[in-house]
Amino acid sequence: MFNILSRFLLPLVMVLGTTNAIAADVAVDTKDPYAMVKAVANKTFDRFHKDKALIDADSDHLKVIVREELMPYIDYKYASYKVLGQYLKDSTEDQRNRFVDAFEGYLVSTYAQAFTEYTNQKVEFSPGIDFSQEKIVDVNVQIIEAGRPPIKLLFKARRLKDDTWKAFDLVAEGVSLLSSKQSEISNLIRQQGIDPVIKMLDERTKEKVVIKAKSGKSQS
Repeated sequence: MFNILSRFLLPLVMVLGTTNAIAADVAVDTKDPYAMVKAVANKTFDRFHKDKALIDADSDHLKVIVREELMPYIDYKYASYKVLGQYLKDSTEDQRNRFVDAFEGYLVSTYAQAFTEYTNQKVEFSPGIDFSQEKIVDVNVQIIEAGRPPIKLLFKARRLKDDTWKAFDLVAEGVSLLSSKQSEISNLIRQQGIDPVIKMLDERTKEKVVIKAKSGKSQS
């Protein structure tokens, strides 16, 4: 499952990894989805730089950074329910709660692993539109690298009841991460049931972040 996500998440990490770093305590305007994406990118990568010694000592510290800097702005419960799809109504409240927790942990681990592969590209954020009457908006981003076509990304964000915004999906070159995971996990639930899938996600969450050396060998 990590391999499937990598083609989506590496572009995400490029966005986070190439935005100009700003003060770590910068306020994130969660009532403006466009400003929110930029600010969260800045905060996350600034933390990445400041905690480099901790990361070098223990690569799993990347999970701490992702959980503290990135996940507060990801609507993982909404995404989890979307991924459950048709099986949402067939699950018990306990199963739903455990699935949400497992999926959140899985995302944390996957984002953390993706952070080990960032490279330096130029990132362009498209100007925001008037979102005052919108419930869902698309934040368009392009990753520019010399000699290659731009990589087009789209972060989908939704307005919550308190008028703040959270991101819930990443669309890379027209392919939705959420839809991809919904299809994959729905198949697994149909074959194995929801509890084995929850167990599998929990096991993935516990896997250690592996940082590959330039030689291609792994190092913890």
